[in-house]
Amino acid sequence: MTRARFEELVSEALDQVPAQFAEAMDNVVVLVEEDNTESPGILGLYHGIALTERTSDYGGVLPDRISIYRRPILGMCDTEAQVVEEVLITVMHELGHHFGIDDERLHDLGWG
Repeated sequence: MTRARFEELVSEALDQVPAQFAEAMDNVVVLVEEDNTESPGILGLYHGIALTERTSDYGGVLPDRISIYRRPILGMCDTEAQVVEEVLITVMHELGHHFGIDDERLHDLGWG
């Protein structure tokens, strides 16, 4: 799958974020990267300060980042349909971290 198609799938996953959450996303950008060199094999990573941990002195900082890693996702999927599903799960999982939801709760919600 081309990088352009993969980026399109990430964009489509973001379009599926419920409106109330999309409107609440603050100072965050979602990026597609090939791999995470520090933790090979992970599918995504949230870099930032969760909304639930921001205090009144939060400001003037670069946007939080959500990295979606293309190669590990492609490596675990055999079909485009599987890639679509895994991208959606990974995007929602990392957005959950932006909203302060921990891994255990994300797994309970089916975004693990």
